[in-house]
Amino acid sequence: MNNAIAEHAGRSDEGQRITITFVIPSYNVEDYLGRCLSSLLIEQRLDDVEIIIVNDGSTDGTLRLANEYAARYPQIRVIDQENKGHGGAVNTGVANARGMYVKVVDSDDWLDQVALHNVLEELRRQAASPAPVDLLITNYTYEKQGKRIKQTIRYASVITPNRVIGWNEVKRFRPDQNLLMHSLTYRTRILRDKARLELPEHTFYVDNIYAYAPLPQVRTLMYLDEDLYRYFIGREGQSVQKDTMIRRIDQLIRVVRLMILATPSRDSVPEGLYRYMIHYLTINMGIDSAFMVLSKNRENYRRKDELWRYLDDHAPEAGQAVRHTLIGSLLTVPGPVGRWLIRVGYWFAHNVFGVN
Repeated sequence: MNNAIAEHAGRSDEGQRITITFVIPSYNVEDYLGRCLSSLLIEQRLDDVEIIIVNDGSTDGTLRLANEYAARYPQIRVIDQENKGHGGAVNTGVANARGMYVKVVDSDDWLDQVALHNVLEELRRQAASPAPVDLLITNYTYEKQGKRIKQTIRYASVITPNRVIGWNEVKRFRPDQNLLMHSLTYRTRILRDKARLELPEHTFYVDNIYAYAPLPQVRTLMYLDEDLYRYFIGREGQSVQKDTMIRRIDQLIRVVRLMILATPSRDSVPEGLYRYMIHYLTINMGIDSAFMVLSKNRENYRRKDELWRYLDDHAPEAGQAVRHTLIGSLLTVPGPVGRWLIRVGYWFAHNVFGVN
């Protein structure tokens, strides 16, 4: 980390302590950025809030709009860079964050006003504490285009709210209950000093690495049962659409391989954390396997088997643990029967749980 950045982390140029930095990676989002920013700026107290908009080589009016907001609000900084992809934009934002905490908000998403107020109040209490919590977890809601009923992912069944805890106090997660980028607010030093997180550039789906690789550096966490993050999903060309994910299977594989390499040994982390990481790794192995099978491409069938061998070769302990889960055992049934099981499982997840 740059020494100048390190010296000023947590303080503005005027010496005011900054509680949180919101990083907004932005690429050709002229139509959405205003909604995102408005949801942050509606909070009445902003003296200890920083908003960094990273314009990632946009070719529309995104940079102009970002600069207009920055001219009106001193809390906003705009960083203009050549296109590096979502991961490169997050890297830039985190590297330049001056807040004690950092949260990534994608530019087509937004935050809930009431929940934001409550979350900021808790973060201020943590910032004043002699032992600030490493990770704050909140809920997120799928804002699916054209859907009136919204699905919110909550964690009260696995994490006791409003308490600072360790990983061994975390219970078992359901398959649809994962800690995504949307639910995480990290202490900045966890990402920058401890994990030294550097996401791959020009790669989609790196939010899975962001929500996985730093976790072994997190010692304490707190859950607030607040529906903070509104995750907009369903617009044309979005990276999580089925056909798009099949086209980008190379990038899905790349991300999961990096997750495999970031998986710690069981005896090096708390049991509760290892259990969760195996859970999340299993889900991502399932996603990759499903889309390779759904492609109906024989080469992708071969690559699915190759990915499972990569897991066994590079993280054999984790590979064994993943295979021993119910999902893992179904994913690794060989041949046409195994592919049929995956297709049925995907249909069930998509139509019953609403998973893409």
